[in-house]
Amino acid sequence: MRVRDWQDILADVADDSTDPDGWRAVAGSRREGLGEDLYFGHPSVGVYQLKTYAKNPRDLRGVGTRVARRVDDDLDPLLPDAESPGRFAVRRPPEDETEAKEVATRLEETLKVHAEAPTEPDHLFRDVMEAVDSPAFGPMEYEFDDRPDELDELRDTFEEAEELLSAELDDLIDDDDVDRGFH
Repeated sequence: MRVRDWQDILADVADDSTDPDGWRAVAGSRREGLGEDLYFGHPSVGVYQLKTYAKNPRDLRGVGTRVARRVDDDLDPLLPDAESPGRFAVRRPPEDETEAKEVATRLEETLKVHAEAPTEPDHLFRDVMEAVDSPAFGPMEYEFDDRPDELDELRDTFEEAEELLSAELDDLIDDDDVDRGFH
């Protein structure tokens, strides 16, 4: 298992050519300590685990690793299905001004179509993600101030990764002195 910067994990996901709307995620506060836990997976790519914290409002830091090479029958029920109310997406910035204008035009047209016709919220989300060329998006189970039960089950399933990533994240937090108050 290779621990990497959380942004490197997301860059790998963004570069993958897998069906972008097949991803699912579970996230919430860390059980112990500062920050959040996130597991996200795709049936043909596997499952990733990220641990992050905000050093300040503009600087998110963290670590992650791939914990499974595919979503098997044991992992599938721990990830949300299409009926889950939350959504997540990974996005990458446009490479240049021309691409930015193309994305903006596609997004504007998508919103016009949905404004003129009755639509379901999930259809709007999917169409917007396709318009902005999101490489990964899907349903998400998330609790802002707590932890979904599935998050604890995933933690127990990947206990070795949990311990390693927690130690790495705690080292980052210690190095950044974010556990101290201001006066």
